[in-house]
Amino acid sequence: MADEKSSFDAVVAGPKPSSEAVADPVSVGPPSKVHPSVSALRDRFGEAVLRHEVVANDQHLVFIPPERNLEILTWLRDDTEQQYDLLRDVTAVDYGGGRPLQVVYQLFSFFHKQALRVKCELPLDALEIESVCSLWMAANWLEREVYDLFGINFKNHPDLRRILMPPDYAEGHPLRKDFPLRGRFSRAEQTRRALSQDLEHYYFESELERGGESQALPSVEEMASLPPTEGQQALPPAEGDGE
Repeated sequence: MADEKSSFDAVVAGPKPSSEAVADPVSVGPPSKVHPSVSALRDRFGEAVLRHEVVANDQHLVFIPPERNLEILTWLRDDTEQQYDLLRDVTAVDYGGGRPLQVVYQLFSFFHKQALRVKCELPLDALEIESVCSLWMAANWLEREVYDLFGINFKNHPDLRRILMPPDYAEGHPLRKDFPLRGRFSRAEQTRRALSQDLEHYYFESELERGGESQALPSVEEMASLPPTEGQQALPPAEGDGE
């Protein structure tokens, strides 16, 4: 019994250099090139399945024309052999370099226990596609996020407006590859815009009240005249870039 090792012995011994770590090899089988939904899509829609890829060993994705997204996704949801009843995600990908933006639908079928990824490529001069809110209500906020951060318009969306950035955000769409790391405006301009915004446009009246009395916020000039706190730089002057 004294020679038996406890599961806490490794904790007592402490960490070891990664060079000494021994890990059991992980067996990874060959990727499956066959997916029942991909075969069924080709049988049903033919050339509308533009291409099929397998990524991360077993993740199947198909590319379809954006003008047929609602038709094909409706079939994937309603056909008894498919039944993709869960929309896990709607997102987008921008690879930059003038290449089309990709709208990505992550689907899962609880009945058949299988996943499928569907993509539509949109040219930069036609960033518009039909909303799928009529199929999955989960698409509502997801499509708004893609609209907000990538600038893709979803036709017939019930309430298409920004969801993360302010409604009057004027710098564009932050997840686009052509979006500057620090934004399109200088730091000074960003600060001035933040301080001069109408808070009633973003908050309820009750949120702006404290102890029954509205709290007056300092003006831009007053904020600029305040001494910087420790570790903070002073607000740059109105003239110039301030960077």
